[in-house]
Amino acid sequence: MMIAPGTTLVDHIIPARSSKSASLLQDGLLVVGFSIFLALCAQVSFYLPITPVPVTLQTLAVLLTGAALGSRRGALAMLAYLAEGAAGLPVFAGASGGFIHLIGYTGGYLWSYPIAAFIVGLLCEKGLDRRFLTSALAMLPSAIAIDVIGTAWLAVVLHLDILTALQQGILPFIPGDLLKLVVATALLPTAWMIVRAVKPAERRPRA
Repeated sequence: MMIAPGTTLVDHIIPARSSKSASLLQDGLLVVGFSIFLALCAQVSFYLPITPVPVTLQTLAVLLTGAALGSRRGALAMLAYLAEGAAGLPVFAGASGGFIHLIGYTGGYLWSYPIAAFIVGLLCEKGLDRRFLTSALAMLPSAIAIDVIGTAWLAVVLHLDILTALQQGILPFIPGDLLKLVVATALLPTAWMIVRAVKPAERRPRA
C-alpha cells in the first residue's frame, strides 16, 4: 500500500469525509475521544515513596495519541484534556480535577503533553512510526520532553536543587518510561502492518 505523505494511522483507518464540515466534526470527535483515552490512562496510577509525582500510563497515552492523530489533532486532544481537568472534571490522576493541578507540582508534566503530542505527531507524519527501526526515534524526543519540562516545573514549585529534582522528577520514572517507550515503539509499526494487510489499496490524502 502506498501511503500519502503527511498522513497518520487514523487517516488510513477512518475514511475521509467528502465535506469540510463532516471532516471537522470527525476530527473533533477524534480529539475528544483521545482526550478521554488519556483520562482513562491517568487513572492507572500509583505513588512511589521517593517522589510526590504519581506513576501513570499517561506518557504512553500521549505518545500513542500524537502518533495516531498527528501533530495538530494530537496537540488539540491534549489541550482538550487539560481544559476538561481545569473545568473540574475528574480526568487527572486519582480521578481528580481542578485548575489547581495545572499550577501544582505536577503541572509541568500536564503542560508538556500538548508539546510532546505535537512533536511525536510531526515525526510520525514523516513516516517514522511505520518501521520498528525508526519508531523509537519518533517516540523518544517526546518522552524526554515530558520528563524535562515536568522536572523543571517540579523544581521551581517545590524549590528543589537540580540533584533533588532529578531524583524526584526523572530517575524514579526511567524504568517505566522505557517500558512505555518499548510498547509504543512496537504498537505503531504493528498497527501499520495490519492496515497494509487489510487495506492494500492506496488511499487518497484528505483535502
